[in-house]
Amino acid sequence: MLARHTLARASQAAAAPSGARNMATLREIELRLKSVRNIQKITQSMKVVASTKLAKAQRAMQAGKQYGIANAEVFAHSPSDAPASNKLFIVISSDKGLCGGIHSAVSKATRRALANTEDSPLAALNSGSAPETVDPESPVMVIGDKSKAQLQRSLGGNLRLTFNQIGRDIPTFADAAGVADLIVKSGVKYDSVVLIYNRFVSAISYEAAAMEIKAEQGLKESNAFKAYENEDDATKDLAEFSLANAIFAALTESHACEQSSRRNAMDNAAKNAGDMIGTLQMQYNRGRQAAITNELVDIITGASAL
Repeated sequence: MLARHTLARASQAAAAPSGARNMATLREIELRLKSVRNIQKITQSMKVVASTKLAKAQRAMQAGKQYGIANAEVFAHSPSDAPASNKLFIVISSDKGLCGGIHSAVSKATRRALANTEDSPLAALNSGSAPETVDPESPVMVIGDKSKAQLQRSLGGNLRLTFNQIGRDIPTFADAAGVADLIVKSGVKYDSVVLIYNRFVSAISYEAAAMEIKAEQGLKESNAFKAYENEDDATKDLAEFSLANAIFAALTESHACEQSSRRNAMDNAAKNAGDMIGTLQMQYNRGRQAAITNELVDIITGASAL
């Protein structure tokens, strides 16, 4: 009984006219063309929005870099006499996707730093001297849900604190100060803080980089810093303010990299959608032409039979 029904369905499918099959295929191609065109419109719109945001982000980045320059001058005149053995890593990313490999770049750089590889981002901080060995169990804090999800799998035991909803728009110093305050109050012990962030190279390029900030104890142990004869409260305030400055500079630069990467990603997506539309349109035209030719053949064959 089942075999007879199967044979009946197979014979009905074989008896279906070729024109019906062609029309079904053309309809599928037409629906796919419509879908790809809609995707192209979305990616083009996102590219325009990212281009507008990139101009604002670059202006904010230039202003934020001044905070980082001030930090660098302070630490350049107060070098540490002893290496910081206990480091706290802060990874700078964001909560949004669709921006290329911007998040995976800092996640991979963090894993390289904790693994003490030759291409560790900390190698650039120790140019001309032997690189410091990093404890693989060093505490890690993450700003942004994207890198948090990536590091959770490999460094879940190192994570101490995570932040989100920061830098949804252009980052402000209030955001950085709030993060720095929570880090200081977290109770995590550290001698220095290492920021892993994306450095803005150009509108089409970025690279993962590291920035080290001394903690209060590191400043106190510097003989060059002792020459200023600061009080303990002033040293503590300076360490906290330097941390907020560095986080703000890294946030603004990472935000500019994110907008740049998103614009490039949406531009590439729009171009790929255009290529796919061209291929599908060619396939649709060929199928439609074949269907029309088959219909003409049927008409001519029927007319000649009469």
